[in-house]
Amino acid sequence: MFLAYYDESGDDGYPATSTDLFVLACIYMRHDRWRANFERVQDLRRTLAKSHGFRFDWELHTRELLLDKDPYRSMRFQPSQRMELVTAFCRVLATLEARVITVVINKRNIVKPDYNVLDTALTYSVQRVHNDLQADSGHFLVITDEGRVAKMRSTVRRLQKINYVPASGGGESYRQDLKNLIEDPLPKNSQDSYFIQLADMVAAIVSLWCVSWQKVGAIPNRMNYLPLEQPRLWLDMLKPVLNLQASPRNPYGVVCYPKQAVTP
Repeated sequence: MFLAYYDESGDDGYPATSTDLFVLACIYMRHDRWRANFERVQDLRRTLAKSHGFRFDWELHTRELLLDKDPYRSMRFQPSQRMELVTAFCRVLATLEARVITVVINKRNIVKPDYNVLDTALTYSVQRVHNDLQADSGHFLVITDEGRVAKMRSTVRRLQKINYVPASGGGESYRQDLKNLIEDPLPKNSQDSYFIQLADMVAAIVSLWCVSWQKVGAIPNRMNYLPLEQPRLWLDMLKPVLNLQASPRNPYGVVCYPKQAVTP
């Protein structure tokens, strides 16, 4: 069985929204690799506690760390130290026996007022996890932060009953129900899950990368110390675990929808 951990960057509201992008990241791994992966991340956190003063019990919130917000502000990390911390977590994630899929919803391309951002992002993500695991006959379980579990439950239940997948090349969609997706999404406090926190990190990095790649939004002023190429460098570092087949035309396998704005 595989464990699929989810977290996001940005809000999933539409048309009322505070962000142009919603990014949903998933880190999934075989259950029998969980312990080794956990211990690798735990070892890193012990090292960072000694080398950088990054407290062992702190939850990793990547965006807040880069913005120098609480609780990290009390440590007075220099910009270079904040970047070093994110780099260290990227390096350890790249060594895990796991895979990563990220879906981006660009709200500027939405034309339907009833567009369900979270449902769409989760649908595309779960479909790709399912496709990746079919060769292994792998069943998988979704684990997510408690805040959105109710919304995600309805999506997962629908996909377990009936799921239509768009055919490549613009042909007719075909039915592919997700029989290897088990149970409803299970809630877990992100503070108690290294892997949800790492999913948060991936989502934050992809969101920053999209600022330059899709020209959507802007880097916050409090993050203007970040070199423009830094998100790309972090994603290059993560390539060993990125599922590049999730979106083969994208250099990092990032799935992005809607493809483009269409005049009604």
